[in-house]
Amino acid sequence: MPAKDITDLKIGVLGGGQLGRMMIQSAINYNLDISILDPDQNAPCAHLVKNFSVGKLTDDELVYNWGKQFDLITIEIENVSVAALKKLQSDGVKVFPQPEIIELIQDKRKQKTFYKANRIPTSDFVLTENAKEVEQQKDMLPAVNKLGTEGYDGRGVQMIRTEDDLVKAFDKPGLLEKLVDFDKEISVVVARNEKGEMACFPVVELSYHPEQNLVEFLFAPAQIPKEAEEQAYTLAKDVIEKLDMVGLLAVEMFLTKEGELLVNEVAPRTHNSGHHTIEANRTSQFEQHLRAILNLPLGSAELITPAAMVNLLGEDGYTGNAQYEGLEECMAMKGVYVHLYGKKLTKPFRKMGHVTIADATIEDLKIKARKVKDTLKVKA
Repeated sequence: MPAKDITDLKIGVLGGGQLGRMMIQSAINYNLDISILDPDQNAPCAHLVKNFSVGKLTDDELVYNWGKQFDLITIEIENVSVAALKKLQSDGVKVFPQPEIIELIQDKRKQKTFYKANRIPTSDFVLTENAKEVEQQKDMLPAVNKLGTEGYDGRGVQMIRTEDDLVKAFDKPGLLEKLVDFDKEISVVVARNEKGEMACFPVVELSYHPEQNLVEFLFAPAQIPKEAEEQAYTLAKDVIEKLDMVGLLAVEMFLTKEGELLVNEVAPRTHNSGHHTIEANRTSQFEQHLRAILNLPLGSAELITPAAMVNLLGEDGYTGNAQYEGLEECMAMKGVYVHLYGKKLTKPFRKMGHVTIADATIEDLKIKARKVKDTLKVKA
């Protein structure tokens, strides 16, 4: 029996948020048949596909019964039923990233243990079961306390700088990581298909919101030494190969002041650190993800222009129907591309969109990025 043409494949996506929305925009170019499952009937993807189903992504029976109709299933969020995906995979449905990888990355404890076991450089850490065990690790301070599961978008992360901060420790299974005295936080998005072909997007530099632990600014290319850049690509490829993963993997790293690279966390999907690729690279991360999971030739990840990305977060103190203040002023700026995520309701620090800025130099990008950040506000 001949293999199906990609336009005949039925593809299911678990999650209907902004990542799914931008994936669909790439899928349209190839006439791909995309269906979505999401718990929110008003999710960003709700009105963009013919087949949008409402249901809990962690419901084993629901996900299994929904998934039986597809040739291929992928994700745009990790908090999904691994048990259902494993059963679907055993039934012959292709699932990328593979369920065992999703399971590993759902738990930061397992993720860090995997790095250590596979000689992937990462910060020193100890596993903790409760707040009392965190308190017993005073010698590790300053440190970061992370929940093993349930954390996302900056939640589930607590800075423990001094003994006075120990009262903030999570009273659930987690880990305590030695605080890294880093020079820069960087990210490499790497793709791998079933044939084993790999392609890395150029290294990007990340700047985080001081309170919310969310990416506030991104700059591409990262301003780091050439040697560190090459090491970052090698490390990203090493991680995805050791996982034996098919799909797209975002590898977030610390570049220490001594020039060492340490893997912080990874995400087995399209990622916030790759949003700028829609305008700035020859292939976007969303198209590359589709190419990888369909076992197609990977596209060129070459950077066409230096770029910056600004996350549009809901303003603190505003909850309700979203209003975009300063939108027209930003749209009038040269090289500024606004992406809104279709979320009707805003609340403090909710991701409501992003803005990509293209310009000739990193210095000009930083000026424009700050202007966009100060001008475009999401209020209610």
